[in-house]
Amino acid sequence: MKIIYLHQYFTTPQMSGGTRSYEIARRLVQAGHEVHMVTSWCKDDGRSSGWFTTEEAGIKVHWLPVPYSNHMSYGERIWAFGRFAFLSMRKAKELRGEVIFATSTPLTIAIPAVFSARKRKVPIVFEVRDLWPELPIAIGALRNFFTKWFAHRLEYWAYKNSEAVIALSPGMKEGVIRAGYPAERIAVIPNSSDNFEFSYSVQAEIQFRAERAWLQDRPLLVYCGTFGRINGVDYMVSLAKELQSINPEIRILLIGEGQEKLNIRQQATQTGVLDVNLFIEESLPKNQMPALLSAADMASSLFIDLPEMQSNSANKFFDALASGTPILLNYGGWQHELLQAKGCGLAMWRKPINKVAQEVAAKMTDSRWVVQAGKAARKLAEMEFDRDKLAIQFGAVIMASADRQGWRAEDIAPGQYNA
Repeated sequence: MKIIYLHQYFTTPQMSGGTRSYEIARRLVQAGHEVHMVTSWCKDDGRSSGWFTTEEAGIKVHWLPVPYSNHMSYGERIWAFGRFAFLSMRKAKELRGEVIFATSTPLTIAIPAVFSARKRKVPIVFEVRDLWPELPIAIGALRNFFTKWFAHRLEYWAYKNSEAVIALSPGMKEGVIRAGYPAERIAVIPNSSDNFEFSYSVQAEIQFRAERAWLQDRPLLVYCGTFGRINGVDYMVSLAKELQSINPEIRILLIGEGQEKLNIRQQATQTGVLDVNLFIEESLPKNQMPALLSAADMASSLFIDLPEMQSNSANKFFDALASGTPILLNYGGWQHELLQAKGCGLAMWRKPINKVAQEVAAKMTDSRWVVQAGKAARKLAEMEFDRDKLAIQFGAVIMASADRQGWRAEDIAPGQYNA
């Protein structure tokens, strides 16, 4: 079957960022499907404005240069969303697929999906990666009445025209149901754990630590991801300050890019933790993440305390599970409940930062706890979130939808995780 896969921010393992679409698409290719990825080339590196094509692990990737970064203003981002939506519409029509799969964010990806599907009279499967538009409204990215109204109408329109919907968490499924979409047509397929690629490596740990004189054999807590307003990475600056008086040997490493990175660096300098017990490095491509997590005693997933964020399905959470690394969470929701129930990390939602620091210091220096929590994390990755298992469910939803049987989606992937 020929699948047209629309994802504005597709990345390969050689790039930084999540690789869900890459991993799923290459497995669809291995299963015998022809997959065409329609995406954007985000780097502002002087490429021409026209489309170009590469092949990545058997996936035919059609790239359109549309510069984008987390340093852009919300207005600039919305312009990038709209430009890609308009220009990718023709490409999707030209490719003549048998089914169209479109993944948000942004929600504007629905525009080329729906119009090209109508032109070719083929079904759409729509994937919800975030609670749009609730999330951008909550953080103030959409402020005036018209933009909010338009976003809600676009959400409704995307679902109305979809044979089935894939949500990345149980909470996202509930959000789609609240918009009026039938539950039986919604599959829950979270971000997944690449259990083979992220297996612990002694050699990788030794090399990673040896390359950093400030680290050596000290306990290491890492954050790897976006430095955005919604991530609240300044949490780690406050944690580092508290740890200085409890256990100054514990090291915190922040890796990534984003609009708030300069502010985080300035806060860390003013607080007196930068290059003392907190260190900041550039983002890593996905294929270097296993070495980082092999070296870490604990990983973290961070967000500011918004109800709309509690249904997130952050890649960093599942990468840590796959590597057998205990996880520190500072938000509530389904991952918080899993962490508490399975004993694979520290669920610190709404706990005072001084109490968090005490807990982190106690657990990270308890080798027995680190080993046990790491084993629990890896077990959860293998039992519930293995990429190969979830990719099979994904393929089954696509096939059912191509046969106009989207009503089977919930049965194929109910997404029930017993915390």
